[in-house]
Parts: sequence; C-alpha cells; structure tokens
Amino acid sequence: MPERRTVALVTLGCARNEVDSEELAGRLEADGWELVEDAEEADVAVVNTCGFVEAAKKDSVDALLEANDLKGHGRTQAVVAVGCMAERYGKELAEALPEADGVLGFDDYADISDRLQTILNGGIHASHTPRDRRKLLPISPAERQESAAEVALPGHAPVDLPEGLAPASGPRSPLRRRLDGSPVASVKLASGCDRRCSFCAIPSFRGSFISRRPSDVLNETRWLAEQGVKEVMLVSENNTSYGKDLGDIRLLESLLPELAEVDGIERVRVSYLQPAEMRPGLIDVLTSTPKVVPYFDLSFQHSAPAVLRSMRRFGDTDRFLELLDTIRGKAPEAGVRSNFIVGFPGETEDDLAELERFLNGARLDAIGVFGYSDEEGTEAATYENKLDEDVVAERLARISRLAEELVSQRAEERVGQTVRVLVESVDGDEGAYGRAAHQAPETDGQVLFTSGEDLSVGLMVEAKVVGTEGVDLVAEVLPGALGSLVCTEEAAR
Repeated sequence: MPERRTVALVTLGCARNEVDSEELAGRLEADGWELVEDAEEADVAVVNTCGFVEAAKKDSVDALLEANDLKGHGRTQAVVAVGCMAERYGKELAEALPEADGVLGFDDYADISDRLQTILNGGIHASHTPRDRRKLLPISPAERQESAAEVALPGHAPVDLPEGLAPASGPRSPLRRRLDGSPVASVKLASGCDRRCSFCAIPSFRGSFISRRPSDVLNETRWLAEQGVKEVMLVSENNTSYGKDLGDIRLLESLLPELAEVDGIERVRVSYLQPAEMRPGLIDVLTSTPKVVPYFDLSFQHSAPAVLRSMRRFGDTDRFLELLDTIRGKAPEAGVRSNFIVGFPGETEDDLAELERFLNGARLDAIGVFGYSDEEGTEAATYENKLDEDVVAERLARISRLAEELVSQRAEERVGQTVRVLVESVDGDEGAYGRAAHQAPETDGQVLFTSGEDLSVGLMVEAKVVGTEGVDLVAEVLPGALGSLVCTEEAAR
C-alpha cells in the first residue's frame, strides 16, 4: 500500500492565485497526494504567496513563518513557497527566508509533485534566478500562442485528466481540483499584461499578455457547473485585452453569451477592466446579456491628468464620468468598483482635489485606496519628486474617509430596490448572507438577510433591500421567492 502523503495549500492574494492553487491541488491529487485543509495536518504546507505590494509580501512571509512554526509539533515536515513572491524573488527569497524548505517558481508547477517529494525526502531543489518574464514570449501578440506551449503559464498548461477525475463535459485544461464548496469560482481568462504602468511590477513576473482559448474557458466553466458552482468570475490582469493574441480583440463579446448558456451557471461576472480599453460593444454585452451581470471593475487609479500620465495611463475626470454615464444609461443599477493610488510622486493638492471631484461624481459601489510606495523594478521607483511619507499617509487617510462615506451613500441609494442574491453562507449564529449582482466576492460588501429561514448555500433568491450597514445591504426575501424557485428547480429536474 502506497505511503500516505498529505499536503495543504495556503493561498494569499488575488483570485488569480486562488485559481493557481486549485491547479496545483489538481496536479497533486492526480499524483496520489491527499489534500487537507489545515497545515498542521499536512506533511508539506505549500504557501501560494502574493508579491504585489509590501503589505501583501509581509503577509506572505508571515504565513510562511507561521507554517514553519508547526514543524516539530505535529505532522508538518516541510514548508514550501510558490506563487508570485516566489517567482519574483527566487534565490533571494530562499536566502532571506531559510525557514522555507523550498522556493518554487512557475516553471516548477508542471512537476510540483516531484518537487514536493524531493523536499519531503530531505533533498534540495535549487531556487531559480528571477528573470523578466515579458521576454519569454514574442513582442507581437499575434505570435504568442504557438510559443506559449514552451513557457510555464499557470492556468494554461494542457493536462490529460486521469480516469476518475474527468468531468462529464469532456477534456479541459488545466487540471483543477476545487478547494472549497463555495457556489462561486474564478476562471482564468488570460495571464500577464502588456501595459507598462509605471508603478506596477506584475508584468515582470507574470509575463506578457496571453489569452486562454475560448474552448478551454468554456470546458472549465462546464466542469465547475458540474461541481455545483452557480457563479463564475472571469479573472486576469486585464480582461479587456482578451483575444488580441488570438486575432479577435472582440472575442470577449462573443464568449460571454456562450458562458451564460452553460447549464447550471446562474451568473457570469467579469473583473479587471481597463477604462482606456472599454469598447461600446463590450459595454453592450455586459449590460444586456441575460446572466452576465452589469458589473464594472474599472481600474481608474486616479483621475488627475498629470498623475495619470506619470503613471503611464490615460483618461481624466470628465472622460471617466462620461464612461460611467454611458454604462448607467444602459444599466442604471450597474455595479462599479475601482482602486486608487494617492501620494504618487509629483501629486499636488490640485491633483488630489481633482480625484475628490471624480469620486464625488462617480457614485462607486466599492472603492479601494492605497498610499503610494516604491516597488523595486518599476519606473516610478526612479522618480525624484517623491512625497514625504507623512504626506502620503495624510492623503491616504483623507481619501479613505471620503471613500467610506461615498460607498455608504451609494449603498443607501439601493434601499427599496429588489436584488437577486446568491446565498453564500447560512449559519445559525451569524445568520445568512450572499451577494447581489453589483457585489464581487471578497471586495464589494455583501447582502445580509433579515432571516435565514429556508435559505441554503447556492440558492439564487429575490430580495428587497430594507437597510444598510456601511457598504453592506440588509435585505428580506420576497414573499413567494423561495416557492417559485423550488418550482423552477423541480421543473428543470
């Protein structure tokens, strides 16, 4: 009888990392590893790290150290770092953090089982020397698909599913194993980014933009539906560029209706949209396709023209407000969220006032605010007109307070509306909650039900908004909503 090998995956960072963890889980399970939830019950704890900003990197290091503390006190024998931080720093991270028994890059994912076994046996796998992954694919997007087969791209590698794991919908790529029973799951649409924002290091370790083929996205969505998933969220570094390397920049517009028709899928959500790349046709599809929610995760970052140009981005307050007017002209209740950086090198008080003018006029449902800090390897890190840390902190606090007020006001505007809510948790002590169409997982607040009676995870119910708690909505299920839902499900069976 084969020796029992257990592994736990600890995931930090964004939804893209969550998808990568499920790919690793699928590969490991296919090779006989037993997946466990708690690191203390695992022979190997694998920490999927984030390398985006300093706070995220600190969280990743803390998670590795926490897992290391388990060694000698339970089953855990080894701690391994994977993910963006491991890819970005490689040997440097391994030398700075000897508590990690291994630091594996994206090139190791295809052989993850062998790598972990080697480390578990006391062997050493040499950590890679970091490189600019943008140089691994041709400069021209049109030439990338053929070359991509020779480059390690998490979420892209073709894998034959072993017997017993293959879904009824047929082959798909890559191998994936769900790590929770949530009714929502992310699907990777593409990897990498061709934009050169001066503050962002992500393209250097995630590489150039490359799309997954529509058939792979569709097959994976079908498989997820078979696992009980009701909502899929399309993720990548930049979804608005999808298809440009496949010869059709409008490919997303044709793919979305197909995804919405997958049996079992009730909601399709698109994240990570670039304002400068929004097309009239894409707005039309996002606001008019049944089951595709009118949700716009727009990466504005700022609205003062001088700051945006310094960021190597495009737009201004008036153009951004015009874009939002266009969206709401087609879908008045559309959800819109964005992130902003304050204290960018050279940002003036007038620039900050311009950002405040935009925020006051934008009526955003969710706002993330970050204070600027240098990211090594980025162009902005070389800029000379840096603001003092205390100035950045003051501006961060100022805009954060404004953001909190504005999203609360926006939530209050929805009182009295009827919303369609996907139930995600029902707990006797904490009550029941879910998300409406304008709320993405983790980032945008949630809907709290006044009563969890007769609700169950995975149900999609109609509810009336009766109050708010900050950005969260309080809602009551409409009379007859559950009964009609039961009839619909019985008819479908």
